[in-house]
Parts: sequence; structure tokens; C-alpha cells
Amino acid sequence: MKRYLVIFEKTSTGYSAYVPDLQGCIATGRTKATTEKQIFEAIKFHIEGLEEEGLPIPVSVSESEFLVFA
Repeated sequence: MKRYLVIFEKTSTGYSAYVPDLQGCIATGRTKATTEKQIFEAIKFHIEGLEEEGLPIPVSVSESEFLVFA
């Protein structure tokens, strides 16, 4: 099983998402739920393409953390 960090951003028309460890792997949608489905499919498609080309599958190295400021 592979795990990748996905970053979601609210936009003026909905949401966008990208995967820092999979360059160029992005998705958009009007709702966050739609965007989650789209990015899941985008990740699968991205990895399948790399496999078909015989290219290495990037290892997930990105991390995320919230910092709280008063």
C-alpha cells in the first residue's frame, strides 16, 4: 500500500488538490468531496502511467503539521 500527502486548498470556485510527491498530480472540484474523489483517481492514473513507462514510483517523503499561533 502506498500513502501520499494530499494538499487541499479552497478556491473561489471550489477546491483544488495536489500531491507534493507526485509532480503534476492535481485535481479540482466544486466541493471538497468531489475533489477528494478526483485526486484519488488522479493518483491512480499517475502511478499507472509511471508503471507503464517503466519509471520509478516516487516514495512519499512529504509531511504535514499544523502550527498554532496565538
